[in-house]
Amino acid sequence: MFKKYDVIVVGAGHAGCEAAAAAANLGSTVLLVTMNMGTIAQMSCNPAMGGVAKGQIVREIDAMGGYSGIIADKTTIQFRMLNLSKGPAMWSPRTQNDRMRFAEEWRLALERTPNVDFWQDMVSSLIVNGNTVKGVRTSLGVEIECDATVLTNGTFLNGVIHIGEKKFGGGRTGEKAATGLTEQLVELGFESGRMKTGTPPRVDGRTLNYSVMEEQWGDENAGRFSFTDVERPTEQRCCWITYTNTNVHETLKEGFEKSPMFTGRIKGLGPRYCPSIEDKINRFAERERHQIFVEPEGFNTVEIYVNGFSTSLPEDVQYKALTQIPGFENAKMFRPGYAIEYDYFPPTQLDLTLETKLVKNLFFAGQINGTTGYEEAASQGFIAGINAHQKVHDKHELIMKRSESYIGVLIDDLVTKGTEEPYRMFTSRAEHRLLLRQDNADIRLTPIGYELGLISDERMNKVSQKVKNSDDIVAYTKNVSAEASSINPLLEQLATAPLSQNVRLFNLLSRPQISFNDLRNADSSLDELLSKYDKETIEQAEIKIKYESYFEKELDIVEKMRKMEDKEINPEFNYHNLVSLSKEAREKLMKIKPRTLGQASRISGVSPSDISVLMVHISR
Repeated sequence: MFKKYDVIVVGAGHAGCEAAAAAANLGSTVLLVTMNMGTIAQMSCNPAMGGVAKGQIVREIDAMGGYSGIIADKTTIQFRMLNLSKGPAMWSPRTQNDRMRFAEEWRLALERTPNVDFWQDMVSSLIVNGNTVKGVRTSLGVEIECDATVLTNGTFLNGVIHIGEKKFGGGRTGEKAATGLTEQLVELGFESGRMKTGTPPRVDGRTLNYSVMEEQWGDENAGRFSFTDVERPTEQRCCWITYTNTNVHETLKEGFEKSPMFTGRIKGLGPRYCPSIEDKINRFAERERHQIFVEPEGFNTVEIYVNGFSTSLPEDVQYKALTQIPGFENAKMFRPGYAIEYDYFPPTQLDLTLETKLVKNLFFAGQINGTTGYEEAASQGFIAGINAHQKVHDKHELIMKRSESYIGVLIDDLVTKGTEEPYRMFTSRAEHRLLLRQDNADIRLTPIGYELGLISDERMNKVSQKVKNSDDIVAYTKNVSAEASSINPLLEQLATAPLSQNVRLFNLLSRPQISFNDLRNADSSLDELLSKYDKETIEQAEIKIKYESYFEKELDIVEKMRKMEDKEINPEFNYHNLVSLSKEAREKLMKIKPRTLGQASRISGVSPSDISVLMVHISR
């Protein structure tokens, strides 16, 4: 019935979809196995993509040839660039998306991707020969052979849903949990754990009073995720902001004795940076209110996502508290919020390719690795799909560096440090975030996608031209001067020091108060030059000018770090034989088996003196 596939992807969430698309676009035959063909790429929680650091990840996936940015752009109902008041390293694109259209566009994209086949079933076990995966078995008793398998099971592995004192098996509301895989993987020697996440209630937007809420519109000149010219919706939808109050908090407290989180029925750790509403009012008891974002689920639905009100309290307590929020007095609830516990596998059991160390050709991606968020999952799936293809076709592996992408930071953090709570990406996790901006993701990473075969010649040429054009603009500013007499009125208007003599445009633009738009209004020659280029190219040039000295310092640091990253360590090296290392370092290094000295230096418990010992050994 089934042919043998190059790659089987288990699970069709954000990680699974990117994994299947990447492997197939590289030329592998791919089977995507999902328990429900109707929920491919389901936005299980909030109907949004991107945000702080997460938006950078979506742009990086797109820059290398992934689909997430394109799908997000096609289904955007509102776009906002966050943190524009800060430096460009912090600028982060975010979209509200049409939940139903997002899933539909992903499915259509996969159906249009040659080499992707589908099968609706639950994978109950893997076929493992020796220490190599050879295929999967499903709940229907079907055995399907493959050369590599990517597990992207999300919250479905032995998932348990909690609402107050009620609990029942499920990987998502209305869908059953996946069983069998955890038990087999543990038998094979894998370590597993439990994590939890949650989601808020959904309500009927027709029953809300928006007049008492704050409007939150998107950017007037909406941006995009994808570097391609994908067609996007021309209209946007409004979101709103309201707040809880002391009455809401007191009502929620009435249900604490039935809270699965407070009574200890939930054992798994939840995401620290996205706490439930009961956790917030417990941890921050001094606060009289908490922000609630009222977010439409799409263009053509009345369903509303109550962002900031994630909860697992009894449904009657949820409803009573909701109706005490301004604007929600007459709200009708579509479905209650809930918490879900699920199995994960500490990611220190993976290589930097996301292949498991115990079983060859088996890859893990997404929440199975202890992460939270669509974007984090999608990026892992993308890399796992690429490396699964590369492995079965005897091609070079792809390992993303911390200095070249947020994706590299994410994977290195997981594999090197592990995580005991759902891992979420932040800009603060990236030590080189000034270089890893959303605006230059294409410049950084499109060459990698091109080398792999995921990027067309046309697209690569477009990026090369963007680099040349921005460099040409910078060169112009270094060669052309502004006359003090003609530019001083503008400088006075912008509250910056006047010139006593003519200066290069480059020096003027280095001032934080001055932009290209300011100067082009005062300089017809500059305006004529800039009119030849698009907004992104001009923005790229201006960032280069304003932050040139900072970039040079950062690149020096990267170069010094690179020397450590280039010092490779034999993965079979027995650290127990190196008695000069501390006992803790020997244990940690044996567990992680770092690829390089740089990776070894980031392992918790490995001290600088341990690294010095390793450096001496490697030099010998």
